[in-house]
Amino acid sequence: MKICVYGAGAIGGFMGAKLALAGEEVTLVARGPHLKAMQENGLKLISEGKTEVVRLRCTDDAQTVGPQDVVILAVKAHALPGIAEAVQPLLGPQTALVPAINGVPWWYFYKLPGPYENTQLRSVDPSGVLWEKLPPARVIGCIVYPAVEVVEPGVLEHLYSNRFDIGEPDGSKSPRAQAFSQAMIKAGLRCPVRSRIRDNLWVKLWGNLSFNMICSLTMSSLDVVTADAGTRAVARTMMLEGQAVAEKLGVTFPLDVDARIAGAVQVGVHKPSTLIDLERGRPMEIDALLGSVVEMAGLVGLAAPTCQTVLSLVKLRARTAGLYGG
Repeated sequence: MKICVYGAGAIGGFMGAKLALAGEEVTLVARGPHLKAMQENGLKLISEGKTEVVRLRCTDDAQTVGPQDVVILAVKAHALPGIAEAVQPLLGPQTALVPAINGVPWWYFYKLPGPYENTQLRSVDPSGVLWEKLPPARVIGCIVYPAVEVVEPGVLEHLYSNRFDIGEPDGSKSPRAQAFSQAMIKAGLRCPVRSRIRDNLWVKLWGNLSFNMICSLTMSSLDVVTADAGTRAVARTMMLEGQAVAEKLGVTFPLDVDARIAGAVQVGVHKPSTLIDLERGRPMEIDALLGSVVEMAGLVGLAAPTCQTVLSLVKLRARTAGLYGG
């Protein structure tokens, strides 16, 4: 299988390295010192107590790569519109797109039965460029669970989890989804094909829409926010508002809100990605994680006052730091 990872940072590099070690034909598209280090020394992966150096094709120019069977999009959600045109040379007639991103994706309403089918979310695709250039018909949904860090250019450390849930927007067990799943499993990764991928998406989003934002506003790690009665209560209210929106759209939650919070408590000392981005001066992922939820609340006619309030606060926090241009 010919696979290109566009955005071979932490998660993208991890996926690419594992797939290449399993014998797939993998190309990484990256940039800057990380790209240079991988080109010169290979990609070093530290995982499960061992270190492996993977030699694979790395470039900053997708035009030199050619059409692929699968393109893994592993940039932050807010960066997708900026790469939509650059991805085009990788797309052949049957190329599948696997967006390994957090939050609500641009394809969310594609083939979703009901009155909102094919609704385009302006919070995540304000100009419609993703719907046009990265059409949802190509998409295999993907939910990312592993934690991976770029510890230095060309070096990745895999911290925990090897699970990636995937699924077609229409719920089918398509041949392309099953083929990609098998490639991932061969690479030593857990990759079930889900028939209700949006249900799985919301379980993760529950934590992203609440804890990611509160941690960023308070500059506190997850263990501190979950231990404090006040911030924990705010998170719970946000999660319940999000749940009401999701259920209006047909989502079924496999656990209740308190079980989800208990799971967050068990993670322990952890800084969510939005807090890390704030600390390191990188653009913050806000619209896909929370702005989209507030937009969907309006779409289905529900109030989400706590989510709206926190969204306003975190946008201003990011804008003040020069890290939000939404």
